[in-house]
Formats: sequence, structure tokens, C-alpha cells
Amino acid sequence: MNSVWSRIATGAVALVVGAVYGLAGTIAQSYSVGWLPLGLVLAVIGSGALLAAVRLLTGDRWSTLIVGIGAMTATLVFSGRGPGGSVIVPQTPEGTIGTGVVWTIAVPVLIAIVVAWPDLSGTRSATSSEARSRDASAN
Repeated sequence: MNSVWSRIATGAVALVVGAVYGLAGTIAQSYSVGWLPLGLVLAVIGSGALLAAVRLLTGDRWSTLIVGIGAMTATLVFSGRGPGGSVIVPQTPEGTIGTGVVWTIAVPVLIAIVVAWPDLSGTRSATSSEARSRDASAN
């Protein structure tokens, strides 16, 4: 029974962490320094690093997916018009692709890449054990 509660708690924390990163990225993505969209670059790097860290540290695709769902949900919720009429992610003129559009597309793409990335830990341990057995038989 403790395992079930542990998984639920892990999922809840992962959802909140993903939502915080999604909110921070949504707010920061519009910051530019000259021609460089620095906020977008840092938001994509930060979100990618968070997803990769969760995947590498837990070895669990589900936790990574839950983090991604939290980030996507926050991005979509805070990209719309607020109750007071304020907009965090402004629309760009027609025919141009703004940082808001890139950010909205980049989040699900990052999630798909990190979650779908194959687990190579088994092949590394199998390869190293094969190499050890070859070395032992050669001696």
C-alpha cells in the first residue's frame, strides 16, 4: 500500500514542478536582447533540462510525462486571455511566427523526445558484462 501512496505523491510533486517550469517559461519566453530571444532560449533549455533530469534520475517515463503534462497545462492556461483582459503571450502579426508560438510548440516536442527516448541502460550493462566475460576467457 505504501508503494501506491508513494507513486501518487511522486505524481503530484511532478505535476506541480512541471507547472512551475511551464509558468516560468511562459512568462520568460517573450524577453529579448536585441535580435536574440533570450527568454525563449533559456525557457527551452530549462524545460529540456528538467525533463531530462527527471527521466535520468528516476528512470521512469511516467514521472517525466507527468512533469511534461504539468508544463503543458501551465503553458496553455497562461497563454490565454486572463479574466481582466491581460495577455501574457501576445499574438504576433499575421504571417510571422513569434516566440509564443515557438514556445507553445517546443514544450510538447521536448516532452515527446524525452519520454520516447530509448532506455539504453540495459544495453550498456549487457555490453560491459560481455566484454568482461571475453576478457576473462582470453586470460
